[in-house]
Amino acid sequence: MIVGLIAALLSAIGYGIASVLQAMAARRERDTGGVDPRLLARLIKQGPFIAGITLDFFAFAAQFLALRTLPVFVVQAIQASNLAVTAVVSIPLLGMRLRGREWAAVGAVCAGLALLGVAAGSEHAAPVSDRTRWGLLIGAVVVSAIGFLAGMLVKRRGPVVLGFVAGLGFGVVALAARVITNYSVPHLLRDPAVYALAIGGVISFLFYATGLQRGKVTTVTAAVIVGETLLPSLVGIIVLGDRPRSGMAVFAVIGFLIAVAGAIVLARFGEPEAAPAEAGASGEAGAPAPPGAPAGADVEAGSIGGARGAEAIGGAADGGGGGQVK
Repeated sequence: MIVGLIAALLSAIGYGIASVLQAMAARRERDTGGVDPRLLARLIKQGPFIAGITLDFFAFAAQFLALRTLPVFVVQAIQASNLAVTAVVSIPLLGMRLRGREWAAVGAVCAGLALLGVAAGSEHAAPVSDRTRWGLLIGAVVVSAIGFLAGMLVKRRGPVVLGFVAGLGFGVVALAARVITNYSVPHLLRDPAVYALAIGGVISFLFYATGLQRGKVTTVTAAVIVGETLLPSLVGIIVLGDRPRSGMAVFAVIGFLIAVAGAIVLARFGEPEAAPAEAGASGEAGAPAPPGAPAGADVEAGSIGGARGAEAIGGAADGGGGGQVK
């Protein structure tokens, strides 16, 4: 169980750092409207995105290992802590400054994870019915359809909706990883859960990248966290038989709620503020959009600081204002 907890924490750290790197890359690309699969092809040419993908690979490997020995609700709640990692890593990479309430939220996430660690019982991935495996594959297809529709139809809250749908897809990935118990090639080729994992991983990554391109990294990531923790955790309890340690159910519930609530609070107050020296370089919050940017585009001091803000503004102007600079 200790190995599982360490693996889950390493996974959260990897995902959290990767989110910042991927946000840096996504904001350099033009927003073409809707969900464009070609976005991934363009992003893969950027160094920060490649670094983020590499971290995601190792983070998923650690998450997969954790799901071998821990309940889904514990692993997914620990994944929620990656927003705290994202917020802290944004300080050196994006020139941000955390306010007191953000630091309090980071502390709440850590406290919630500590309670979960105490309450977590040891679990082992057990075989499930074919109906459950096919259900996961159908779920991945449904999530894909919802995400593409949301990308086309939802405008104002589009980044948040895309983040939530991406979270549901990542939840499918976690559940599929949990139920895969036979690693022989012939079995893997005919296991619906394997295809659910593959589809869920690709489409969720696309929806997440699109959300990062249009919205704030902490807000979009928080929506991902809500999607990937609540529903998958319920499925783990109801369908897979996940349980906390005997007599520790209350601590498990409290720890889960505190960890997820802390992550949501980080999103509630938006991105951390830019440091004063950098804020002056990137402009005042709510400053008018640069020439050539579309109506509604804005530059926020709390999003991109210093030279990165100037670079993003120049990219938007040179590209004819293809997307918002957030």
